[in-house]
Amino acid sequence: MLSNLNRILTIVSLALLSVSVTAQTANWNEWETVQPEPEEFTVLLPKNSSSERATFPYHKMEITVRMYFASTPNGPVLAVASFNGIKSNPAMYTDFQRFNSYVDAFKTWFPSKVRPKEAVVKLTQTGNNTYHGYAGREYRMSVGDLNGTVFAYATKKRFYTIVSLNTKKDDELQQKFLSSFYLPEKPPETTAANQPGTDQVMPETSPTDPKTPEGTQPATGTAPNNQTAPTETGSDTPANPQTAPSTHNQGGPDNPQQQQGGRAPISGGVLNGKAIYLPQPQLPTGDAPTGTVMVQVLVDEQGSVITARAVSGPQALHVAAVNAARLARFTQTLLMGEPVKVSGTLVYNFVRSF
Repeated sequence: MLSNLNRILTIVSLALLSVSVTAQTANWNEWETVQPEPEEFTVLLPKNSSSERATFPYHKMEITVRMYFASTPNGPVLAVASFNGIKSNPAMYTDFQRFNSYVDAFKTWFPSKVRPKEAVVKLTQTGNNTYHGYAGREYRMSVGDLNGTVFAYATKKRFYTIVSLNTKKDDELQQKFLSSFYLPEKPPETTAANQPGTDQVMPETSPTDPKTPEGTQPATGTAPNNQTAPTETGSDTPANPQTAPSTHNQGGPDNPQQQQGGRAPISGGVLNGKAIYLPQPQLPTGDAPTGTVMVQVLVDEQGSVITARAVSGPQALHVAAVNAARLARFTQTLLMGEPVKVSGTLVYNFVRSF
């Protein structure tokens, strides 16, 4: 009798566990647009995603973070973390120092949310990624058995990290999430001290930081109060110091203007075949139409897309196409031995699979 009862309890426990696991993953087939107040962004997340708010000390400041996320015990983890507490104040510290401090705060706070504190954490910059005029960077991140990509952007009010981690490779899921993140265009600056381009992200090490003695390099992760925070990269994988910042072109791809001290962009025509990384957009759910969307892009000297604008095709497909275009990467284009910007078009064909 007791043996039979134990068998029944075991079967019931396994059934409940199966229901619990199913409940955790069922909604990953259904996504919704998340546009929380008072944030500046919108993003797609699986339905019934979670959020939390926390504060923690960072040097002599207090950082407030709000995180919006979806995760399962064994991965994947999709998250947008919004940080504030380090105000933009060029009189006290540079935008470069502010960005580094926020990255260090993120690396300190975030890993324990997805894995135990003793998990090995590595964060390595792979490039600069200006988005809608906002300074940004792209990182590779690992937290224990989780690996993936982090995009980071600094606005005047917030610092955002968009995180996609997983225990296995899933390019489709990562692309769907990362490409859905959206920030409105940066408003034009109105003061001489903050002309467009002054908050562009510099490389991880920069001998030209205005607060660094000539001939020396600042430590990464420097806090605005001039206290040195831990480095933001893994000790065995240094950041790429040769990655130059993206420069926002005020003329846009359809009216390129020559930048001071640089060449005007050259026309590259259709650029699909010239990309070294060309993520494909996903057809929106529901009754979205199919068709071809052409996106006009401006590629900087390092091969990153700095502006993108849909110029033809069904309106309902424009956002997906533009978000995918922004993630494209190209090899450098040289003119007389010097890297130059390139304006051109990316063509996306949306078809419905059956």
